[in-house]
Amino acid sequence: MKRSILACLAGLLAWVVVVTVINRVLRVSLPNYTAAEHAVQFTLAMKWARLGMAIGTSLVAGAVTRWISPSSRWAPLIVGSVVLAMFLPAHIALWSKFPVWYHLTFLLTIIPAVLVGALLPPRRNKDLSGVYSGPR
Repeated sequence: MKRSILACLAGLLAWVVVVTVINRVLRVSLPNYTAAEHAVQFTLAMKWARLGMAIGTSLVAGAVTRWISPSSRWAPLIVGSVVLAMFLPAHIALWSKFPVWYHLTFLLTIIPAVLVGALLPPRRNKDLSGVYSGPR
């Protein structure tokens, strides 16, 4: 139970950290992105970049959650649900600022992306015991 709680907290923290890093990259790499962000006037390319950021971030959050608690079936679902619950009020408040397809794509992909991220196979370390065992 403690491991599942820790996994949920780590998954949420991973979501925040990864989305922050990617958002900073978008600010640097896309012309006028920072101004568009402040005015909430994104171009189509910026909207797609933001959706990609949310999906990629959700995949990472799911993978982190599963990595910490591989036996918990509920932890990734909880993480996805909490992220969705955090963004639902914001999307309702900004409903008129974005097209419906944008809101629905964002909101309807959060939980599935976290769940898919949790299904990604963990990276396995190669067995290096033979490398360091020395001559026999």
